[in-house]
Amino acid sequence: MTIKIGDNLPAATLTESAGQDEAKNCPMPPMPVDIAALAAGKKIVIFGLPGAFTPTCSAQHVPGYVKNFDALKAKGVDEIVCMAVNDGFVMGAWGQTQNVAGKVRMLADGSAAFTKALGLELDLTAKGMGVRCQRFSLFVDNGVVKQVNVEGVGPANCSFAENMLAQLG
Repeated sequence: MTIKIGDNLPAATLTESAGQDEAKNCPMPPMPVDIAALAAGKKIVIFGLPGAFTPTCSAQHVPGYVKNFDALKAKGVDEIVCMAVNDGFVMGAWGQTQNVAGKVRMLADGSAAFTKALGLELDLTAKGMGVRCQRFSLFVDNGVVKQVNVEGVGPANCSFAENMLAQLG
């Protein structure tokens, strides 16, 4: 069943590889992030995409949230989270190429457990990508979903930052 307005976020642990170990010239090991703890007492936007480094995600989706960071903050958003069914290292590296530092947290759902709990899995096995997540955005207030946008077939845009800004008034 797909997540809907009024639902609590499902319990899940995602991973985050934030930063670089300059001495070893490699990314920091991914650390666990409890999504319920992250959402507690905060207003957050979570947007999900089929995969790191994919064309629309890299050219429009992530850059839109980076560009609109200040506007979303002005609307009361405490944190912006990007998630995909990739590993923490990949999400961390993608975040570096997208210049998200201090604006968008790049969280990995490596086993797609959170994606499946949201009811937003997308089977791209026939395209060699396995199970991924649909393109979506959520506005969450203290763990409760207040807005849900799930992309359908066709051009991607309802889950973009500009639409979320419009919905937040």
